[in-house]
This record gives sequence, C-alpha cells and structure tokens, in this order.
Amino acid sequence: MKKFTLLFVGLCTQIIFAQANRFVYQVTMKPDSTNRANITTEVAHLDVAAGNSIFYAENRLKRDSLINRMRQTGNFNFDRNQMQALRSNLDFIIEKDFKTGKKLFKARILRDQYAYEEDRPMDWKILSETAKIGDYKTQKAETNFAGRTWYAWFTTEVPFQDGPYKFSGLPGLIVKVEDAKGDYSFDLKEAKKINEIATFDQRGSTITVKRAAFEKQQDQFRKDPSAAITAMSAGGGNRGGMRIEMDPNQRKQMEERQKEELKKNNNPIELK
Repeated sequence: MKKFTLLFVGLCTQIIFAQANRFVYQVTMKPDSTNRANITTEVAHLDVAAGNSIFYAENRLKRDSLINRMRQTGNFNFDRNQMQALRSNLDFIIEKDFKTGKKLFKARILRDQYAYEEDRPMDWKILSETAKIGDYKTQKAETNFAGRTWYAWFTTEVPFQDGPYKFSGLPGLIVKVEDAKGDYSFDLKEAKKINEIATFDQRGSTITVKRAAFEKQQDQFRKDPSAAITAMSAGGGNRGGMRIEMDPNQRKQMEERQKEELKKNNNPIELK
C-alpha cells in the first residue's frame, strides 16, 4: 500500500509539471509620488515550470513578439503609436531557480542589458489572519523588503512556493501582495496551463554585475539621461562599441522623452 501511495504521488507530480503553469496578475501602481491620484494598471505573468519560474510584463512579451516578427519578415515599418502603447512600467524580467534559490533580475538601461543576482533575504512573518480571495483560502504574511513593508496573502491550495516580482518563500502561491502605503499591488486574476514558459530574445550581450553596481548605474541614468544617450550615440554601451546613428532631432526627442518618463516614474517598487 505504501509503495502504491508513493507511486501515486510521483505520478501526480509528473502530471502537475507535464505542462507549465501561468499565473496572471494585475499590477496596480502609483508611479508618481507627487500625483498619487495617478493610478496605472498592467498585466504581468508568472510562468512556473518544474524547476524554475519567470516573471514579466505581458506588454514586454507582446512588444518582443512584434519586434521578432519584423526581423523575420524584414519589414521594419511599424506603427509607433502601437509600440508606444506596449511600453511598460515593469520593464524587467525576474528568473527564479527553485533548486538553488537564486533570483536573477534582468533589466535594460537604454540599450544595455544588465543582470544581477538578488542578494537580500526575504524574511516572512506568517500572521493568523485569513481571507477568501477569489476561489482560494489564503493566509496573511508580512515582510520588510527594499525599503517597503509588504503584506502577502498566500494559499497552500496551489503547490508552488512562488509569487510575483521577487516574492517567494511562503508555503504556497502568493495570491496577492501589496505594500503598506498602497503604492503597489499584485493581484492574481487567472491561472492556466501552458505548453512551456515564455522565453525572451536577449539582443546583444548581457552585463552581469552586483546589485549595488546596477543601482549605481541606474541612479546615474536617472540624474543625467542626456549623458547616457550621448554615450550611446557615440558608440558606448555593451553593443560591441557600435555607434547608434541619431540625428540631432532624434536625440533631442529621445532625451525629452526619457526625462519626462523619469519625472513621472519617481516612485519605484524598491526604495532602497
């Protein structure tokens, strides 16, 4: 009987992971601390396979698919308004390795692709409060991470100790997580089976750095985006010294767009 039970459990595990799982979250954000009435929402996916997961914005997947299609067809005539509509405030990818516990954060600064391994632990305090969220029975937990206090509701009904963004480590899937100020909220809206987790074409080489080095580079870009754009057009960055041709009007438009975006996005998920 014991052997049969073990065989049954093993078979169930194989069935669970025969396909990948996609958890669709609605992400609600207040990106501008000077205008808290400005609330934006996006859809993000957490794709979970047997030994790893990937978290990314749905718009990132659509944008990459569109660019890849243009490359395959050789037709680079595209609707700029369509591309602009696919821009995301969640302009990063997070990959988790369940076996090693490593979390890899990938993001671009202009045309340069960076990656770093998250080096801060996420220490959860499981609370007694419970709630029914959608179809799931959940329990509340609390953690302090990256300058914010976060509250999560997890369910043991889904056998993945994972969640959106960098959140993981609770005894079940995170159904909802939000910060104490109400600036960011990740809410599970759908769960479904998929054939395989999403993959992204990493154009150019990736600069692997420590988290502190990436944050320093990001801070420099926020303070002076014009300098980074000038360096890129002169052949800087990680594109093999390739010079990005831009006429003065193009560069000016790019600088103004970057400054405006940075001005409106002054309330990041991570404060420190």
